[in-house]
Amino acid sequence: MKYYTIGYGGRKPDDFIILLKQKAVKTVVDVRLYPSSGSFGIYKKAKDPSKGVQGLLSTAKIEYISMIELGNNFMHYENWRELYQKFIEKVGDMLIERLTTALKTYPEPYCLMCCEKKASDCHREIIADQMVKQGHEVEHIE
Repeated sequence: MKYYTIGYGGRKPDDFIILLKQKAVKTVVDVRLYPSSGSFGIYKKAKDPSKGVQGLLSTAKIEYISMIELGNNFMHYENWRELYQKFIEKVGDMLIERLTTALKTYPEPYCLMCCEKKASDCHREIIADQMVKQGHEVEHIE
């Protein structure tokens, strides 16, 4: 099974959807720690699922699931990458199993979503690396 990752940072909503559609993504997995933050604009997880990121994806016939347990608890630290890497090394197998189990009821292909446009600037790259170690195929949508 192939997974994708994408960051919405700096992307217009229409361009974001086009990129997902080009890869035929059917389910987006939000890996942000605080998806309901007001600073995310249209990409905010709203209380009303017809609004925010859920509404945006829904109009494109794309499912949405939030997995805050994959969020970056260390984003405010200068050495966040090192800290998140250690975190994933310790509990990554369990979290990836949780992810794949949760997704069994959602259509594939799947795409992990976070804020940063480039995977190299985001913790989703570390998640993707862990998934590859477990035998999953992952492609970053840049």
